[in-house]
Amino acid sequence: MFKKRENVLEIEEGNLLSPKFDNDGLIPVITMCSKTKDVLMHGYMNVEALKKTIETKEAHYFSRSRKAIWHKGATSGFTQKVTEIRIDDDQDSVWMTVDIGDGSSCHVGYRSCFYRSIPMGPIENGREIKMKFEEKQKSFDPEEVYKGQPNPTKI
Repeated sequence: MFKKRENVLEIEEGNLLSPKFDNDGLIPVITMCSKTKDVLMHGYMNVEALKKTIETKEAHYFSRSRKAIWHKGATSGFTQKVTEIRIDDDQDSVWMTVDIGDGSSCHVGYRSCFYRSIPMGPIENGREIKMKFEEKQKSFDPEEVYKGQPNPTKI
């Protein structure tokens, strides 16, 4: 399925997929909306999740908190229809564009997981940094959508 990584020239200039998974068997994935070009989320895939994504044309990720593959949207109904998959020069990071229709990608309820921005400039010693909400309203109520499911965010 995936070509064995044998030399740099093949990896960087070749046309055979030869992804490099980290020591935990994962590869990072940046997911972007095909229509708005907004970054929706950052996640990880293992071999099986990448294979399922390629075969089904729907996003599958590996949840590090649950230690399991998850079909994005299986619980919420907000599936990600994959429109394009790219891999970077040394094949250790994936970039994917998806169609989410009128749905969302964030388990907190926002359209994108990147719903807050960090202000730039001088940082006052000892002062906490206040973020700005770029998305003002949630797309859905996570309490309703994920009723009875554990929150994947860990402290």
